[in-house]
Amino acid sequence: MTPSADTRRRLPFFALLAVIGPGVIAASAGNDAGGISTYSVAGAKYGYAMLWMMLAMTPSFMIVQEMAGRMGAVTGKGFSALIRERFGVRLTFGAMLMLLVSTAATTVAEFAGIAAAMEIFGVPRWVSVPIGAFVVWLLVVRGSYRRVEKVLLALSSVFIAYVIAAFLAGPDWLEVGRSFVVPQVIPDRVFIALAIGLTGTTIAPWMQFLLQSNIVDKGVTAKEWSLARWDTMVGAFVANLIACFIIITTATVLHPQGIEITGAEDAARALAPLAGPYAELLFSIGLLSASVLAAAVLPLTSAYAICEAFGWESGLDRSWAEAPLFNGLYTFVIVAAAAVVLLPGLDLIGIMLVSQVLNGMLLPFLLIFMMVIVNDRTVMGRHVNSALNNLLAWTTIVVVITLTAALLFMTLLGIG
Repeated sequence: MTPSADTRRRLPFFALLAVIGPGVIAASAGNDAGGISTYSVAGAKYGYAMLWMMLAMTPSFMIVQEMAGRMGAVTGKGFSALIRERFGVRLTFGAMLMLLVSTAATTVAEFAGIAAAMEIFGVPRWVSVPIGAFVVWLLVVRGSYRRVEKVLLALSSVFIAYVIAAFLAGPDWLEVGRSFVVPQVIPDRVFIALAIGLTGTTIAPWMQFLLQSNIVDKGVTAKEWSLARWDTMVGAFVANLIACFIIITTATVLHPQGIEITGAEDAARALAPLAGPYAELLFSIGLLSASVLAAAVLPLTSAYAICEAFGWESGLDRSWAEAPLFNGLYTFVIVAAAAVVLLPGLDLIGIMLVSQVLNGMLLPFLLIFMMVIVNDRTVMGRHVNSALNNLLAWTTIVVVITLTAALLFMTLLGIG
């Protein structure tokens, strides 16, 4: 029986629904505790001055996500497996060490986010963090984080409120537009560190491993990639759009008053134009949900990737005796990250920012692995990078390495 014209028109739509998800979820997970704090601090401290960086990073972010997804669809393998096959065990060990450092540092930021969200309600971190760590560990062990993933994503999507709050705050839109297209560079260490942090939280190293493994798990093939590609690109664009509005809102509401963010309650004030007295409640719900989701996903991502790289047994259905390294890795990351946050006198916002700066410093080195693989015709066939993809990706690598070198140089010489 020949399908009707209406049915034929609907088929691409249903095919798109079948592959949608991995890109949106991976990009949304990037707007976590570390991301929210970094964008908020950037707006509160420097106003609109860093918006041009977000515009410049948007195509880079979309391209990097697209490359990771394409590698998964074409090869049917995760990023870590491809690194091992292409570079051997020694370089793979270095890459996996960088991934572990990145995920561990970001997981520290997630538990800092849990602590900061609960401190708004007067719950001390020595209560909220151990409970949060146990809940996260339980979600991972029972494999139930997948069941609550969309609920947590829905709750953390309250940060879309920043879009509405930005309009209600009444910024000078001409100044906002000018800041997007006219680069401003302030030659001090904090500005440079924040620039690296913005890159590290926008194009997080662990995000590429997460996206590629999700593409493989969903069974997306090269034939279906043309549809799944839109999920990846749109997810990256929307995540960055929300990040831009976080900066615009905090720049409009907090920067003119000279309010620098030292705690979650300061960041929550930016939502006052929309939520009024409920701003802290709205912010804490979003921050807590985003933090719990990322705190579950990150240790699992690193455990799967590292075990895949070295051929070790892995899987949530495996016992400790069957997969000791897999179970030990995600448990270690959760426990160690929670323990760091419980250190006396730790600056929660500061630790979130530091984690993103570290991500930014590690990003170029992992991207170099990706660039070599994605341009290897023996691996990717006709799906190798275009000249434009290569230009944007290599530019991102060079810029971040330059920023890192500048920050180290300024630090050593005591400049700024």
